[in-house]
Amino acid sequence: MDDTDGPTSPDPTLERALGRAWADDRPWELLTRLTALPHRMGGSPSERRAAELVGDSLEEAGLVDVRTDEFPMQHWQRGTTEFAVTDVDDETDAPADERSFEAIALPYCPPGDLEGPLVDVGYGTPEEIDDVDLQGGIAVASTTTPSDRRFVHRMEKFGHAAAAGAEAFVFANHVPGQLPPTGALKFDAEAAIPGVGVSAETHDWLVEYAKWDARARLRVDASTTDGTSRNVHGTLGPDTDEEVLVLAHYDAHDIAEGALDNGCGIATVAGAASILADLEDDLECRVRIAGVGCEEIGLLGAEALADQLELESVRAAVNVDGAGRFRNLKALSHASEPLAVLAEDVTDSAGQPIVHDRDPHPFSDHWPFLRAGVPSLQLHSEPADGGERGRGWGHTAADTRDKVEPRNLREHAMLTALLVRELTRSSVPRVPAAELRERFEDQNYVSGMRAAEVWPSTWE
Repeated sequence: MDDTDGPTSPDPTLERALGRAWADDRPWELLTRLTALPHRMGGSPSERRAAELVGDSLEEAGLVDVRTDEFPMQHWQRGTTEFAVTDVDDETDAPADERSFEAIALPYCPPGDLEGPLVDVGYGTPEEIDDVDLQGGIAVASTTTPSDRRFVHRMEKFGHAAAAGAEAFVFANHVPGQLPPTGALKFDAEAAIPGVGVSAETHDWLVEYAKWDARARLRVDASTTDGTSRNVHGTLGPDTDEEVLVLAHYDAHDIAEGALDNGCGIATVAGAASILADLEDDLECRVRIAGVGCEEIGLLGAEALADQLELESVRAAVNVDGAGRFRNLKALSHASEPLAVLAEDVTDSAGQPIVHDRDPHPFSDHWPFLRAGVPSLQLHSEPADGGERGRGWGHTAADTRDKVEPRNLREHAMLTALLVRELTRSSVPRVPAAELRERFEDQNYVSGMRAAEVWPSTWE
C-alpha cells in the first residue's frame, strides 16, 4: 500500500524532548528564585543577582559559551512620594479639606515639589489632551485606551501631556484593587516633568476633584545616576554564519515580584533552551539565547545586544515577552507575513490554539532588531476568554508568583522551541524600513512614537 499521503512518522528525538519537558521543573524553579529576590529593578544589585541566576540556568540547559556582558545605563532610584488635593473651588459643594492619596513615582521621574490644577484628560489620547487646557496643570490619564482604537502606550500619553504644558502627569490604573501602576516615563534618562501612578479607586476621586476645579500638590524624591546592567547569552546548534536570536528580559520593577512581567518569559526561554539542546542535531543554524536587562526602563539590554551582534547575520529574532503568563499563546509578527504564516503552521501542527496580531509596535525588546529589518516575532499570551484589555496585574504590586500556572510555562516552552527549530530551517525575508514605516503610519502611530521619543531618526 502506498502510504506517502498518510500521517507523518513520529520523530523519536522530538517526542523524547517534549516528553521530558513535561517533567522539567527547572523553568518553575528559575521563576521561583527570581521572584524570591527583593526586586529586579534595572541597574540594582538584585538585578545583578538575577542575571547570575539566568546564566546558571542557561548553562544547566546545555548552552555553550555562556557569557555576561555589562553595559552602561542610567540607574533610577525612588524615594518618597506625597500627593494631595489641596484646594477646591468654594462655589462648589465639594469637600474643602486637604486630602492625601497614595501615589508612586514612575521610573525616571525627576525630584520635584509643585502645585497645579487637576485636569482630567480621560484616556490620555492626543485628541483628549488637545481638548483641554493643560498649561501648568496636573494631567490625570487612565491606563487603558478605548476599544475602538489601537492601545496607546503610557510613554505616548506622558509625552503628549508634557508637550501640552503639563506640570506633572498622573497615570491612573483602570484595574481595581488599590494598585498604583508603575512604568517608565521615558527611556534611559530623567524625564522633563514628574509622573506618578495612582489606583483606580484614587482615579475615581481625582476625576471628581477635577470637576470641582481642585488643585493638587505633588512632592517626589528620586535620583538618577550613572549605573550598569548586564546581558547573559550563550549558543547551541551548529557553528553557522547565520543565527536565530531568542531573547527575554529578566528585569522587573521594584514594587513587585515581576512574576508575570517577565519572570514567565525568561522561565519559558529557559525551558525552551533545554528542549532545543535535546534537538540540537535537528537545528540547521546556530541559536543564540539571551536574557537581557533593563527592558522596563528603555529596552536597554536589547539595544546593547543589537549593537554587539552583526544584525545582517540574525535570521530572525524571537522576543519572549508575555509568554507563559496565561493559557493561550499570542504571536505578534510585527509586519512580517511569512513569520505569521510560520507561527500558525507550527502551532496548528502541534494542535495548539494561538492568538495572532500582525501589527508592529516599538515597546518591547524586539524593537532594536525590527528597526534594523530583522524579522521579529514576539511571543505573548492571553487568557482563554480574551481577558480585559491592558496589563492587568502587570506593573503593580499584584504581579506575584501565585498568578502563574506551571503548565503554561511548559506548554509555551515547547511551542517556543518548535517555532525556533522551524526558524533555523526557514529563510524569512527582511522587513524593509519603508514598509515598516508605512505600517506605523497606517496605525496612526507617528505622533505617539514622536511623543515617546522612539521614532527612528533615519525615518525623518
